[in-house]
Amino acid sequence: MFEQAFKNIDDALWKESGCTTELDYTEQTSWLLFLKYLDGLEQDKASEAMLEGRAYSYILDPAYRWSTWAAPKDAEGKLDHNAALTGDDLVDFVDRKLFPYLHGIKQRASSPDTIEYKIGEIFGEIKNKIRSGYTLRDIIDHIDELRFRSQVEKHELSALYEEKIKRMGNAGRNGGEYYTPRPLIRAMIRVTAPKIGERIYDGACGSAGFLCEAYDYLKNPVRPEPVEGQRAPSLSTKDLETLQTRTFYGKEKKSLAYVIAIMNLILHGIEAPNIQHTNTLAENLADVQERDRFDVILANPPFGGKERPEVQQNFPIRTGETAFLFLQHFIKMLRAGGRAAIVIKNTFLSNSDNASVSLRKLLLESCNLHTILDCPGGTFQGAGVKTVVLFFEKGAPTRHTWYYQLAPGRNMGKTNPLNDADLAEFIELQKTFAASDKSWRVDATSIATASYDLSVKNPNGGEAVVHRSPQDILDEIAALDAESAEVLANIRTML
Repeated sequence: MFEQAFKNIDDALWKESGCTTELDYTEQTSWLLFLKYLDGLEQDKASEAMLEGRAYSYILDPAYRWSTWAAPKDAEGKLDHNAALTGDDLVDFVDRKLFPYLHGIKQRASSPDTIEYKIGEIFGEIKNKIRSGYTLRDIIDHIDELRFRSQVEKHELSALYEEKIKRMGNAGRNGGEYYTPRPLIRAMIRVTAPKIGERIYDGACGSAGFLCEAYDYLKNPVRPEPVEGQRAPSLSTKDLETLQTRTFYGKEKKSLAYVIAIMNLILHGIEAPNIQHTNTLAENLADVQERDRFDVILANPPFGGKERPEVQQNFPIRTGETAFLFLQHFIKMLRAGGRAAIVIKNTFLSNSDNASVSLRKLLLESCNLHTILDCPGGTFQGAGVKTVVLFFEKGAPTRHTWYYQLAPGRNMGKTNPLNDADLAEFIELQKTFAASDKSWRVDATSIATASYDLSVKNPNGGEAVVHRSPQDILDEIAALDAESAEVLANIRTML
């Protein structure tokens, strides 16, 4: 039912003149899903308060609740068509009353960690792009069918939402900034091995993929086989509360990504995500206190961007390259003994400019850069650059660095994406820093030269060039042709 509802929503948005890309589809679906979720959450909390004999104070006034303006019900629990807005009346209410009201809620929030503040942030940054009130009514009716009550329902919805984010990420450069392949994220989490009670941070969280996967990892840990007659160990109520409120933290600059991050975490089960809508790089590193630091940092910061001179002033190593500024930020934000896994373009390892050399020197001298994972081209679809993942611990200088050259044995692309099996050997060998045809260790003394070059140079012969078979090429052409035909068919239906 959920999958069909999502398809129906996309079909309706396809016909909407105000929505032209997958980014628009995801944005518009997100704010509607959020309000539907919020209404269900408030109803649950009100019922819980009633059973405990106490009053519940609603976040939203009656006129602005989903069950009032979007989906009023009659005595039989069906949509009350006489009370439900549609057409120009619906669009006028959403644009002129609903969004201004929701944005204003931020003013009465007690702190940035509250759901009131998150509501105000979301609806101050996005706008309703659906210009037809009849289309909006159709979409609202489909979303009203969705349920968030059980964990099974949330799991199915989160999987569908992740697929929507993935399609958005493949739609173009802007969307791709928000999507990191989930198998790579899971491998990074397995290596850093966060524990309940530790604080996990992503200062460039995008769609919050790292935080969502870390939540799933901590909530469903690999446990030993239960002893016969005994129940398998499970998380305590205190553990679950810790995961909800004091574990996951993120920052995001872009409005669309911020909205998607909030919704993604909510669908994974975190009620009030600790995500701040801010430019992380605008914060002065000199102001960072011990209480601001984190135990685990997982991130794929944007690279290729350029920051203004006034932003560069916040960093000891000044550079316009966004990713290099983020790496300085992450090193500073990590506690002594903390672990980090950071995706960065592979040119960082060997660039000879002063900023790159200084940053590599800082990393090697202040952190133990114990592992470098070299990712092949095609790992990030549409990115056009090769990347590496840096795994390091703060507090002691690097003595040895273990390299692993990921070589799945095929050319990766849209029809051959990275999968968990591709990274299984890396995760296993990394535990002992074992040597193999794809992995080797380098002594830090050989790196500490004038340029601190960290280039990936496999002493075992390097990465083999894998030529695709003619059949593989033809299969991909056929798949892309079928996708193009579907797009053309949808366009024809609009004419």
